[in-house]
Amino acid sequence: MSKRILMVIAPDQFRDEELQVPRDIFKAEGWQVDTVSTQTGKANGMLGAVEDVQLTLDDIVAANYDAALVVGGMGSVEHLWPNAQLHDALKTVAGKNKVVGAICLSGAVLANAGLLQGKKATVWEMPESLEALKAGGANYTGEPCTVDGNVITANGPDAAEAFGKSVAERVKALAAV
Repeated sequence: MSKRILMVIAPDQFRDEELQVPRDIFKAEGWQVDTVSTQTGKANGMLGAVEDVQLTLDDIVAANYDAALVVGGMGSVEHLWPNAQLHDALKTVAGKNKVVGAICLSGAVLANAGLLQGKKATVWEMPESLEALKAGGANYTGEPCTVDGNVITANGPDAAEAFGKSVAERVKALAAV
């Protein structure tokens, strides 16, 4: 049975490989991947990728996804960290015993959504992201990729492959239950 993966990017300054590498892993599994943002149109990656965004958070039903993932990059801080609609979507997916994850600076999105309380997590290290994890009750690991139950976090572009593989493994494990 095909799985559905939600990947959320900032409309500007998302980190290219943090979208592309995991998405390729999920597509290789034959899964549907919906890439959404806070607005439709062209989203610009930090390294020059351009993503044609057809869907916003308004257009999705979070409960229909097997995983909801937040891509990092500098645009995450402005567009995704404070986004209550994104927080609600992530809480919906987590509440269905499905996978939620974030890579790079977007680990702070999970913390701001209240999903890291008592969880091990990692993030791209900068004072604001570390403070967000602390305020959200996370136990910061400093690892490239951290899995704590259905919550998966990674610390940046070098961990994109490990992040994608960890998400895929967890989605498959949940499907086997």
